[in-house]
Amino acid sequence: MTHKLIALPQAVARFTRDGMQYASGAALPVGADAVAFGRELIRQNRRQLHAIFHSNTQQLNLLCAAGAVDKLECGFTGLEGFGFANGLRRAVESGRVVLEDYSNLSMALRFLGGALNWPFVPATVNIGTDVQFRSAFHPEEYASPRKIPPVIDPFSGQEYGALSPLRPELAVIHVTLADPEGNAIMLGSEWSRFELSRAARRVVLVADALVATDCMRQFPNLVRIPGLLVEAVVYWPFSAWPQASPGVHDVDEPHMRLMNQALGTPEGYAGYRRDFIDSYQTLDEYLALIGPDRITALSATATGFLLDPYRRWLLSRADIDELLAESKAS
Repeated sequence: MTHKLIALPQAVARFTRDGMQYASGAALPVGADAVAFGRELIRQNRRQLHAIFHSNTQQLNLLCAAGAVDKLECGFTGLEGFGFANGLRRAVESGRVVLEDYSNLSMALRFLGGALNWPFVPATVNIGTDVQFRSAFHPEEYASPRKIPPVIDPFSGQEYGALSPLRPELAVIHVTLADPEGNAIMLGSEWSRFELSRAARRVVLVADALVATDCMRQFPNLVRIPGLLVEAVVYWPFSAWPQASPGVHDVDEPHMRLMNQALGTPEGYAGYRRDFIDSYQTLDEYLALIGPDRITALSATATGFLLDPYRRWLLSRADIDELLAESKAS
């Protein structure tokens, strides 16, 4: 069987580079996002990323604190009940990161425009506000003629705004379930992950669990990302930690607060990197870092029933290790 499963360090080394457009975070700010991929980007010292996130997450917060991002396009930039993102705040206020902000709806529409290969997206959102008039990428211009330029509807003569479509070089998308061929099912809030998977030039999935392809054949209507769009699949349980993955585990509230507080200062970030990024090499070491008691507690989620229909197809760790050994041999 041909498969697309590769190890996390291999995926970062193969599919990322300094200065690229990198998209992720197309879920709720405290929900499923490939935070573990962002940790590995830092471990491999990626720099000058042009980040594109529908909403800020702890991954983006961490990348900004690490100095890995110099340009950013984003909707909401907070962490909901956990406060404003301190790593992102420091990066923007110091001038290290240029943040071009949009609303959540306009980000969703821009991903849709990229997915449909539109030249622009006609929209009424953000019109007549400083979201339209002020461009961080062109700060000398006000009102900016190029961020959301006016466009005339040829049928009604009414003026709208033209949102630029998003076609990032790479999208790294967290999914609940993937098979080795790259077909994926997402539980919980989807947000723009469907559109992002079609808009990006390349897609890498980071999955909480791997299932046999028979699972995807049993639920074809739930396969929101088909394998033909996917370059590689990474198996990494708790890849969204400390954020939540519906059906798999809850948000780690104490660590969310600890992490965001640490990212508020250079010294705090250095300590966080030492303790929670550079301190592991393997998946088993990563899970041990979270801790078996914490994993057990977070896994006792009230949404666990969402995973029940798929459990019979879950691949064992031995099966996954065998597939990874095949990918290394090739």
